[in-house]
Formats: sequence, structure tokens, C-alpha cells
Amino acid sequence: MSDATPTDAAQPDPLGDRAVAGPFDESEANPVRPYIDLGGIKILPREGLNLRLEVEEQTKRIVAVGLDYAGSTLQVQPFAAPRTTGLWEETREQIRAQIRQQGGRVEEREGPLGPELLAEVPVAAGPEGAAGKRLARFVGVDGPRWFLRGVIGGAATADVEAAAQVEDLFRSIVVVRGGTPMPPRDLIPLKMPATPGAA
Repeated sequence: MSDATPTDAAQPDPLGDRAVAGPFDESEANPVRPYIDLGGIKILPREGLNLRLEVEEQTKRIVAVGLDYAGSTLQVQPFAAPRTTGLWEETREQIRAQIRQQGGRVEEREGPLGPELLAEVPVAAGPEGAAGKRLARFVGVDGPRWFLRGVIGGAATADVEAAAQVEDLFRSIVVVRGGTPMPPRDLIPLKMPATPGAA
């Protein structure tokens, strides 16, 4: 860490190459690419990618985007962040506490996207009776005035090839923070995509 006062341009970037390799800020994205516009984030379509919007029952607002890809799931949420500090460190602490509270196990490790949590989360018993455990990787990247959180499940928790494909998908996401003032940690609003093919 340098003693320099952080400016808008000098965001903490543990990846070192976020602006070049993603996830991208809207100002860094390639404007000619055919993104699927979901409001707070844009997703680059690719072969074999299925997209689900996760909607909160009471409010009917979209609270997360689920992406099924490479035998894995990636759930993403964009949040507003303070101008000078990132949220990922604090968010990792909260996730860690939450999982331990549920009786799960969690370890922090350095992943291709920076620090991440690998968690073993207890799963409630299904109709077959046996309760089990589910592996999940929690990843997060701090950008300029935003924070993108991802939860990876399925093959990408253990299979190196699937993990690389899902990490690439996560890095291809564009976060659209917008100019509206928002309290830090607020979910950046998500919306239904326009009809496929529409600009």
C-alpha cells in the first residue's frame, strides 16, 4: 500500500489488471460488443450460457443474475461502493461468519480473481431425506465505485477447466454503476433484458 491519497483513477486493484482483463467498468467496455443489458450489469452472450434472473418475492425486484455455464453456476450481484475503499474484504468477513453460523466450513485462499472463499455449505434435506453439503466459491472484485460479487457452484468449484471458463465469464461482465448517488452496499438496480437482438 502506498501513502498516496487514493483518487478516482487509483482504485485499489488486487487483481492488478482489472481494467484490462475485467470485470469492467462501463467506461472500459468495448462499445461494439453485443452485450445483454441487465441494467446494473451487462453480460456477453456465449455458446452454452443460460441466464436466469433471481427475483425477490415481496418486492418483485431482481436481486441477482444466475448464469449457468460449463456445468457450473455463477450468481452475480453488483453493489455500489465508496469512492475510496473497496467492499470485498469486509464482505468476506460477513460471508465467513454467516457460513460458520450455518454450521459450514470456509477457508480463504488466493484465487485467479484475487482473495476468495471456498465454502462447504450445509444443504437442507431434500425429498430423498439425506442432508448434504454443497461446495461454493465466493469471489469478489472492487471496481471504481462498485463491487461485483459472485458465487460459483457446480463443476467450477473443483474442476480446473470449468473453473477457468467461469472465471473468464465473470471477468467479461461489465458493471454499469450509473451516476445516481447510492449508499455503499446498495444493490445496483438490475432489469429484464430487452428482446434478444434489440440494441
